[in-house]
Amino acid sequence: MPHRKIKVESGISEFLHLPGGQQIIICSWDGSFRVWDLEKDTQVGEEWEEKDMGVQALALSPGGKTIASGSWDGAVKLWNANTGKVIKTMTGHTNSAQSVCWSSDGSRVVSGSRDETFRVWNIESGETILGPIKARKDLRAVCYSPDDKMIATGGYSLEIWDANSGELLKTFERFIRCLAWTSDGKTLIAGESKIDTATWTVLDVRKYYANSISLSPNGRVLATTHYSDKTAQLWNLETNQPIGTPLHHEDYVKCVTFSADGKFLTSCDYHHICTWDVSAIIKEAGLPSDIVSFDTFYSQLH
Repeated sequence: MPHRKIKVESGISEFLHLPGGQQIIICSWDGSFRVWDLEKDTQVGEEWEEKDMGVQALALSPGGKTIASGSWDGAVKLWNANTGKVIKTMTGHTNSAQSVCWSSDGSRVVSGSRDETFRVWNIESGETILGPIKARKDLRAVCYSPDDKMIATGGYSLEIWDANSGELLKTFERFIRCLAWTSDGKTLIAGESKIDTATWTVLDVRKYYANSISLSPNGRVLATTHYSDKTAQLWNLETNQPIGTPLHHEDYVKCVTFSADGKFLTSCDYHHICTWDVSAIIKEAGLPSDIVSFDTFYSQLH
């Protein structure tokens, strides 16, 4: 059973954690944005005045002050996380912007679109500084490496690019919907695959098709969701084994993300947001508590 469960009558398009992990921003199907306190189970303040009914992706800047969004019309917007105001609208994509990711220094955003291209945007100028670069069909995910030297893109294939020149470095023939890089840069999680980036070899392939993924802050636990059922699942990245039983929802699970300290996991279906006590699940599974310890190192979530 979830630690907490919230029903969102207007539906859930996307959500993300704010710094501290207690509050989240919920974007609903009607285009509204609201801040929600997970501990108190109450809305914080009023709905944002600005709306966007076409949001496909949200990503919080490394400093936690700015949100990047990708929309159905291809626009990439920057939002002030405190005021809810749109700071900048960046246009160029000719189809839906499916994924957005910040560089580690917060100066750039990479966006992937169903127009089969990705672009890198300069945050200050709002201009495209790399691209549009043609990727494979049905581009679903983009992700910076921790050192900002590479960009991974996922769709009908997984492709690795030089983040400065746009040169294609490596291609894997597999369909990928979601990406996450461990903070040391040594491992790329691409859907069901765990890839050693020193040799670009696939270390493990899970049998379940991953719709979305999230890494714990210390990079030792992976959370996945699957279109095949209405569950999320925790995995021990060291052993590649599941942790505990599947986490059940009332409907298909859209996305998952860890709290800043890694002790809680938040997941959502179309109308419910569930918070799970990861520490309790780890304990019940008989694993050491430090597997979700924040003290080892911090990795930015994507």
